[in-house]
This record gives sequence, C-alpha cells and structure tokens, in this order.
Amino acid sequence: MDTSTTSAPSQRLTLRCQFCLTWNRVDPARAVDRPKCGNCAKPMLLDRPVKLDDESFDRTVKESTVPVVVDFYADWCAPCKAMAPAVDQLAARTMGRALVAKLDTDRARRTAGRFQIAGVPTVIVFRDGAEAVRHTGAVPLPGLIELLGRVGVTA
Repeated sequence: MDTSTTSAPSQRLTLRCQFCLTWNRVDPARAVDRPKCGNCAKPMLLDRPVKLDDESFDRTVKESTVPVVVDFYADWCAPCKAMAPAVDQLAARTMGRALVAKLDTDRARRTAGRFQIAGVPTVIVFRDGAEAVRHTGAVPLPGLIELLGRVGVTA
C-alpha cells in the first residue's frame, strides 16, 4: 500500500479563510496549487500576505510548522506603506517555505501590546510558535530575506 498519499504532511499552515472564517490546514508544499477553503471552496491566497487579527494571530502562528513572518503595521504609517511592496514580494518568493502575514496594530491592540510593539513597522519572525527574530523600522526586501535566513529559510 502506498502511504505517501494517506500520511499527514510533515509541514502545515493553519489559516482562517478570509471569506467564511473557517480554519483550514494547508500543506505548504502544495501552496503553488492554490489550495481552497474546505468549507466555501474559495482560494487560500498564499502568494500575498495573510491578514491577522487578535482572534486569528495565536492559532495561525502556533499551529503553522513553517516560519511565520508578521509585519506589524499601521495604515497611517508612511514607512509601513513604503515597505508594503517588499512584504508582498517576500510572500510571493517564499510561498510554501514561510507564511507572510500582516497585523494592523491599531485594530489588534491586544496582540500588539503583548509583543510590546512600540514602533511600526516592526517585523517579527516566529519559528515553532515563538519569536525568533525581530526588526523595528522599515526594511527593504533584501533585509526581509536576511531576517528569514536567520531561521533557515532562503528566498
């Protein structure tokens, strides 16, 4: 019997569908296949940053076995806006090897406070559910790639 198709994937992402809010487990190795929500069948778009909030943050970070890069930002922040294209590019370049997410610190104050986000933008890379690397201030794409490199992910 071939167990390769019946065994659980060694890596996984745990994401909430942006449309119906159902939690989904996604095999990152199949991210390029544009996985769909198990409930509403709409696409789970992993080639761009995933939006997190106070309710989705912990489960997404703790249950994802690939590194999770979180851009803590604010809509009013000019450096955050300047850095946004680099965050988008990072998501596309690391799809399947890391999850790139964004958290609006004005709308998710509880999570921002828990991580003592004193300035935006702040980027935190989580590995195995714990903070591994942090950088405060705008950083271009090569700097974001270097942060991920510190946890063993190449872009």
